[in-house]
Amino acid sequence: MVNRKLIYKIIGSLLLLEAGFMVLCVIMAIIYGSSEIVPFIISLLITAGAGMGLVRLGHDAPTMMTRRDSYAVVTLTWLAFSVFGSLPYMLSGIIINPTNAFFETMSGFTTTGASILDDVEQQLDSHHAILFWRSLSQWIGGLGIVFFTIAVLPSMVSGSTRVFSAEATGPIRTKMHPRLSTNAKWIWSVYLALTLGCAICYFVAGMDWFSAINYSMTTTATGGFSIHNDSLAHFQTPAIEYIGLIFQFASGINFTVLYMLIVKRQFKTFYKNSELRFYITLVAVCTVVIALLLMTHNGYGVEHAFRSSCFQVVSLMTTTGIFCDHVGQWPHITWIILAALMFIGACAGSTSGGFKSIRAFMICKVIKNEFVRLLHPRAVLPVKVDGHAMPSAIVQNLLAFFAIYIIVCMATTGLMMAIGTDITNSAIISLSCVNNVGLPLNELGPDMAWSDMHWATKWLCAGLMLMGRLEILNVLILLTPSYWKDN
Repeated sequence: MVNRKLIYKIIGSLLLLEAGFMVLCVIMAIIYGSSEIVPFIISLLITAGAGMGLVRLGHDAPTMMTRRDSYAVVTLTWLAFSVFGSLPYMLSGIIINPTNAFFETMSGFTTTGASILDDVEQQLDSHHAILFWRSLSQWIGGLGIVFFTIAVLPSMVSGSTRVFSAEATGPIRTKMHPRLSTNAKWIWSVYLALTLGCAICYFVAGMDWFSAINYSMTTTATGGFSIHNDSLAHFQTPAIEYIGLIFQFASGINFTVLYMLIVKRQFKTFYKNSELRFYITLVAVCTVVIALLLMTHNGYGVEHAFRSSCFQVVSLMTTTGIFCDHVGQWPHITWIILAALMFIGACAGSTSGGFKSIRAFMICKVIKNEFVRLLHPRAVLPVKVDGHAMPSAIVQNLLAFFAIYIIVCMATTGLMMAIGTDITNSAIISLSCVNNVGLPLNELGPDMAWSDMHWATKWLCAGLMLMGRLEILNVLILLTPSYWKDN
């Protein structure tokens, strides 16, 4: 059975960590004289109190964690963070409705970026602490809440490798060091370096420090939350768009590969990694195709066409979901290309969502092998990645994941239609949430906002965001009868 006391202990410890993050927001409120000082203090006291209570309940729990425990810990941690993370919105009066507050918080931690705040600038004018909390929630969730804890609290519990496997993205796990905590520290160091570098570049390009910090967190987390209604387009500066493009692209690369490049100086990793080559090729080809369409159909100049097409290709493929141009006015074929990229996603082990490039690459390999097998039925055709044949268990998991991915999208689209949403928006919303993209709904399809959705649809979307962030199966396993059996 699930070790409840151990789960209480871990989630309680993590809630104390979340309360610590809220302290940063209190400091931000003091610096800017915002009115959210008291709401954040109350929020962190409630969160810390709940954390200490759970730690007390699990004080004598055994430290060894099973695989069954790890799935419960990861899923319940993300739910707990979203529940307590919604307190500042409600207590400050910014988002009073609990459904909307939970939706906004889950969207933040899962780096989806869908917001029920239709007019961010008007509703959050002078609310610097809330704006900072929205951005910080995406930055925390970028590489994973539990993964962050493994880096800072490696001795909290035994069996952290199982927790990492339950939260990590992609079918293949790559280790740089024998100790997982060392891996986590190095990866988070690269993540922090990217964030700081992005903030400095934004500041040099013309942003003030507050904007630079907020946009750097949501850019490197590939989340998409913004402190302006039109995001980076608000600044009307090509340099800022190029900076956003570069750091979104870098954040879509497997952080292990980035570590090998930045720290180990192993430049050969870049051209030997199959997934990275696939990722770069897709970005390059789709950028050129869309740029040509914009020049021939919309009269764009070469530089404008390249910048707009490359920005949107990278933004959608990394599942950041921000726009720098009026995509609704582009040729419809570009929508199909961008939707396909949104589904595929960037690299596993990055901050992006989606199906992941490595899985798309392997699916292409499987399809190619099946065509060859039609002509040569007895041929032995392994699926190779980076020159290594993948075990049949990984290939089987890949096909199962692909099937459940499609089933979930179709089922949730049907549920949204039953609730009352039209078919076009139902499909767009399902794909957007399960891929953690958070598209502005008025950019593609009929005019609609996230706040317009039925309350039941918002809860359904929050569940989709969580499943998309935790790779679907890791959440659905909790709903199976076999999970709760003693053996």
